[in-house]
Amino acid sequence: MDGTARTAAKVTAPPARRGGTWGGRTQEERRAERRERLITAALEIWLESGWAAVTMRGVCTRAGLNDRYFYEHFTDRDDLLGAVFDEVGFQTLAELSAVVAENLESPALGILHLAIARAVALQTEGPARILFGDHAGSRVLEQRRTALLTESTDLLIATARPYLRPGVDESDLRMGVLMGIGGFIELLTAWRTGAIDADPARIVDHVSRTADALGTLYLAFPD
Repeated sequence: MDGTARTAAKVTAPPARRGGTWGGRTQEERRAERRERLITAALEIWLESGWAAVTMRGVCTRAGLNDRYFYEHFTDRDDLLGAVFDEVGFQTLAELSAVVAENLESPALGILHLAIARAVALQTEGPARILFGDHAGSRVLEQRRTALLTESTDLLIATARPYLRPGVDESDLRMGVLMGIGGFIELLTAWRTGAIDADPARIVDHVSRTADALGTLYLAFPD
Protein backbone atom coordinates (compact mmCIF):
# COMPACT_ATOMS: atom_id res chain seq x y z
CA MET A 1 0.00 0.00 0.00
CA ASP A 2 1.48 3.37 -1.06
CA GLY A 3 1.41 6.52 1.10
CA THR A 4 -1.80 7.87 -0.46
CA ALA A 5 -3.68 4.63 0.19
CA ARG A 6 -2.43 4.48 3.74
CA THR A 7 -3.62 8.04 4.33
CA ALA A 8 -7.07 7.28 2.89
CA ALA A 9 -7.40 4.17 5.05
CA LYS A 10 -6.48 6.15 8.10
CA VAL A 11 -9.05 8.86 7.35
CA THR A 12 -11.96 6.47 6.64
CA ALA A 13 -11.35 4.09 9.53
CA PRO A 14 -14.16 4.11 12.15
CA PRO A 15 -13.45 5.56 15.59
CA ALA A 16 -11.80 3.17 17.98
CA ARG A 17 -13.98 1.27 20.39
CA ARG A 18 -12.83 0.86 23.95
CA GLY A 19 -14.58 -1.12 26.62
CA GLY A 20 -17.75 -1.54 24.54
CA THR A 21 -18.17 2.21 23.89
CA TRP A 22 -18.66 4.05 20.61
CA GLY A 23 -18.45 7.82 20.39
CA GLY A 24 -18.22 7.98 24.19
CA ARG A 25 -21.44 6.00 24.81
CA THR A 26 -21.99 2.37 25.66
CA GLN A 27 -24.19 0.08 23.60
CA GLU A 28 -26.79 0.12 26.39
CA GLU A 29 -26.81 3.93 26.42
CA ARG A 30 -27.32 4.08 22.66
CA ARG A 31 -30.16 1.55 22.88
CA ALA A 32 -31.82 3.56 25.66
CA GLU A 33 -31.49 6.76 23.63
CA ARG A 34 -33.11 5.13 20.58
CA ARG A 35 -35.98 3.83 22.70
CA GLU A 36 -36.55 7.28 24.19
CA ARG A 37 -36.55 8.83 20.71
CA LEU A 38 -39.22 6.38 19.56
CA ILE A 39 -41.39 7.00 22.63
CA THR A 40 -41.01 10.77 22.30
CA ALA A 41 -41.95 10.64 18.62
CA ALA A 42 -45.00 8.48 19.35
CA LEU A 43 -46.14 10.80 22.14
CA GLU A 44 -45.82 13.86 19.89
CA ILE A 45 -47.95 12.24 17.18
CA TRP A 46 -50.46 11.07 19.80
CA LEU A 47 -50.82 14.56 21.25
CA GLU A 48 -51.21 16.10 17.80
CA SER A 49 -53.59 13.60 16.18
CA GLY A 50 -54.67 10.92 18.65
CA TRP A 51 -53.43 7.43 19.38
CA ALA A 52 -54.84 5.96 16.15
CA ALA A 53 -52.45 8.16 14.14
CA VAL A 54 -49.41 6.51 15.75
CA THR A 55 -47.87 4.12 13.22
CA MET A 56 -44.55 2.33 13.12
CA ARG A 57 -43.46 4.12 9.94
CA GLY A 58 -44.60 7.52 11.15
CA VAL A 59 -42.82 7.13 14.48
CA CYS A 60 -39.59 5.94 12.84
CA THR A 61 -39.65 8.83 10.38
CA ARG A 62 -40.12 11.39 13.12
CA ALA A 63 -37.47 9.76 15.32
CA GLY A 64 -35.01 9.56 12.41
CA LEU A 65 -34.56 5.81 12.84
CA ASN A 66 -35.14 2.87 10.51
CA ASP A 67 -37.57 0.01 11.08
CA ARG A 68 -35.08 -2.37 12.62
CA TYR A 69 -34.58 -0.07 15.59
CA PHE A 70 -38.32 -0.05 16.19
CA TYR A 71 -38.33 -3.85 16.49
CA GLU A 72 -35.25 -3.66 18.68
CA HIS A 73 -37.56 -2.35 21.41
CA PHE A 74 -41.19 -3.08 20.51
CA THR A 75 -42.95 -6.11 19.07
CA ASP A 76 -45.67 -4.03 17.37
CA ARG A 77 -47.59 -0.76 17.57
CA ASP A 78 -49.66 -1.89 20.55
CA ASP A 79 -46.48 -2.58 22.47
CA LEU A 80 -45.30 0.97 21.74
CA LEU A 81 -48.64 2.53 22.68
CA GLY A 82 -48.61 0.68 25.97
CA ALA A 83 -45.08 1.85 26.68
CA VAL A 84 -46.00 5.49 25.99
CA PHE A 85 -49.09 5.25 28.21
CA ASP A 86 -47.08 3.61 31.00
CA GLU A 87 -44.38 6.29 30.91
CA VAL A 88 -46.86 9.17 30.99
CA GLY A 89 -48.91 7.44 33.70
CA PHE A 90 -45.81 6.89 35.83
CA GLN A 91 -44.74 10.52 35.46
CA THR A 92 -48.23 11.76 36.33
CA LEU A 93 -48.53 9.64 39.47
CA ALA A 94 -45.01 10.70 40.45
CA GLU A 95 -46.01 14.38 40.19
CA LEU A 96 -49.10 13.83 42.29
CA SER A 97 -47.09 11.85 44.84
CA ALA A 98 -44.64 14.76 45.04
CA VAL A 99 -47.51 17.12 45.86
CA VAL A 100 -48.43 14.86 48.76
CA ALA A 101 -44.83 14.50 49.96
CA GLU A 102 -44.27 18.26 49.92
CA ASN A 103 -47.37 19.01 51.99
CA LEU A 104 -47.45 16.32 54.66
CA GLU A 105 -47.91 18.93 57.39
CA SER A 106 -51.16 20.16 55.83
CA PRO A 107 -54.62 18.81 56.78
CA ALA A 108 -55.77 15.77 54.82
CA LEU A 109 -58.32 17.58 52.70
CA GLY A 110 -55.89 20.42 52.10
CA ILE A 111 -53.45 17.93 50.58
CA LEU A 112 -56.22 16.44 48.47
CA HIS A 113 -57.25 19.87 47.16
CA LEU A 114 -53.66 20.54 46.08
CA ALA A 115 -53.45 17.17 44.34
CA ILE A 116 -56.75 17.84 42.55
CA ALA A 117 -55.50 21.23 41.36
CA ARG A 118 -52.29 19.67 40.05
CA ALA A 119 -54.17 16.88 38.28
CA VAL A 120 -56.39 19.42 36.52
CA ALA A 121 -53.38 21.55 35.57
CA LEU A 122 -51.67 18.53 34.02
CA GLN A 123 -54.60 18.21 31.64
CA THR A 124 -53.72 21.54 30.07
CA GLU A 125 -49.94 21.82 30.39
CA GLY A 126 -48.59 18.32 29.92
CA PRO A 127 -48.98 14.98 28.14
CA ALA A 128 -51.21 13.58 30.91
CA ARG A 129 -54.23 14.35 28.75
CA ILE A 130 -53.57 11.17 26.74
CA LEU A 131 -54.43 9.15 29.86
CA PHE A 132 -58.06 10.28 29.84
CA GLY A 133 -58.65 10.51 26.10
CA ASP A 134 -60.82 8.30 23.90
CA HIS A 135 -59.23 4.85 23.83
CA ALA A 136 -62.18 3.04 22.24
CA GLY A 137 -60.90 0.48 19.76
CA SER A 138 -57.62 -0.17 21.54
CA ARG A 139 -57.76 -3.10 23.92
CA VAL A 140 -54.26 -2.33 25.16
CA LEU A 141 -55.09 1.26 26.08
CA GLU A 142 -58.42 0.38 27.65
CA GLN A 143 -56.61 -2.15 29.85
CA ARG A 144 -54.00 0.47 30.75
CA ARG A 145 -56.71 2.97 31.70
CA THR A 146 -58.35 0.40 33.99
CA ALA A 147 -55.01 -0.40 35.59
CA LEU A 148 -54.29 3.31 36.11
CA LEU A 149 -57.61 3.70 37.91
CA THR A 150 -56.64 0.87 40.26
CA GLU A 151 -53.17 2.32 40.87
CA SER A 152 -54.62 5.77 41.56
CA THR A 153 -57.11 4.27 44.00
CA ASP A 154 -54.35 2.41 45.83
CA LEU A 155 -52.26 5.59 46.01
CA LEU A 156 -55.09 7.68 47.43
CA ILE A 157 -56.03 5.05 50.02
CA ALA A 158 -52.40 4.72 51.12
CA THR A 159 -52.12 8.51 51.42
CA ALA A 160 -55.36 8.80 53.39
CA ARG A 161 -54.71 5.91 55.77
CA PRO A 162 -53.06 7.97 58.56
CA TYR A 163 -56.10 10.28 58.60
CA LEU A 164 -58.90 7.69 58.59
CA ARG A 165 -61.47 7.28 61.34
CA PRO A 166 -60.91 4.17 63.46
CA GLY A 167 -62.84 1.18 62.23
CA VAL A 168 -63.45 2.37 58.67
CA ASP A 169 -64.71 -0.50 56.54
CA GLU A 170 -62.01 -1.24 53.95
CA SER A 171 -64.41 -2.41 51.25
CA ASP A 172 -66.61 0.63 51.71
CA LEU A 173 -63.56 2.89 51.60
CA ARG A 174 -62.32 1.33 48.35
CA MET A 175 -65.75 1.64 46.73
CA GLY A 176 -65.97 5.29 47.75
CA VAL A 177 -62.49 6.10 46.47
CA LEU A 178 -63.12 4.25 43.19
CA MET A 179 -66.32 6.21 42.66
CA GLY A 180 -64.54 9.47 43.44
CA ILE A 181 -61.56 8.90 41.15
CA GLY A 182 -63.64 7.31 38.40
CA GLY A 183 -66.03 10.26 38.43
CA PHE A 184 -63.10 12.68 38.41
CA ILE A 185 -61.62 10.97 35.35
CA GLU A 186 -64.94 11.05 33.52
CA LEU A 187 -65.37 14.73 34.39
CA LEU A 188 -61.91 15.53 33.01
CA THR A 189 -62.71 13.57 29.85
CA ALA A 190 -65.99 15.44 29.36
CA TRP A 191 -64.23 18.76 30.05
CA ARG A 192 -61.48 18.10 27.52
CA THR A 193 -63.94 17.08 24.81
CA GLY A 194 -66.08 20.17 25.38
CA ALA A 195 -69.07 18.41 26.96
CA ILE A 196 -68.48 20.52 30.10
CA ASP A 197 -68.07 24.28 29.68
CA ALA A 198 -66.00 25.48 32.63
CA ASP A 199 -62.62 27.02 33.33
CA PRO A 200 -59.96 25.06 35.28
CA ALA A 201 -60.67 26.95 38.53
CA ARG A 202 -64.32 25.92 38.47
CA ILE A 203 -63.40 22.28 37.80
CA VAL A 204 -60.99 22.30 40.74
CA ASP A 205 -63.57 23.93 43.01
CA HIS A 206 -66.32 21.47 42.08
CA VAL A 207 -64.12 18.40 42.52
CA SER A 208 -62.73 19.72 45.81
CA ARG A 209 -66.23 20.22 47.22
CA THR A 210 -67.15 16.68 46.19
CA ALA A 211 -63.97 15.38 47.83
CA ASP A 212 -64.90 17.23 51.03
CA ALA A 213 -68.28 15.47 51.08
CA LEU A 214 -66.64 12.07 50.67
CA GLY A 215 -64.02 12.97 53.26
CA THR A 216 -66.66 13.35 55.97
CA LEU A 217 -67.47 9.65 55.57
CA TYR A 218 -63.96 8.38 56.19
CA LEU A 219 -61.64 10.97 57.74
CA ALA A 220 -61.17 11.33 61.47
CA PHE A 221 -61.00 15.13 61.37
CA PRO A 222 -62.25 16.37 58.02
CA ASP A 223 -61.46 19.97 57.19
